[in-house]
Amino acid sequence: MPMPVYTFLESYDFSGKTVIPFDTNGGSGLGGTVDSIKNETGADPKEGFAISGVTAQQDQEETGKEVKDWISGLEIR
Repeated sequence: MPMPVYTFLESYDFSGKTVIPFDTNGGSGLGGTVDSIKNETGADPKEGFAISGVTAQQDQEETGKEVKDWISGLEIR
């Protein structure tokens, strides 16, 4: 994760909050993002979403469909 994200996670109280990671990447998927979020916040993140930045740029229609499908599958209110 970029350092500004770590700074954000360290700066806020996530007690009682739902954390749902998502990213674009160069091929690493979520990598260690979920573990980093757990370590920095004490939260138990929900299932995240990762997509290649190239895919997100070159196939916006498919990316939009994948994001909508992912969001509709989350158990959030």
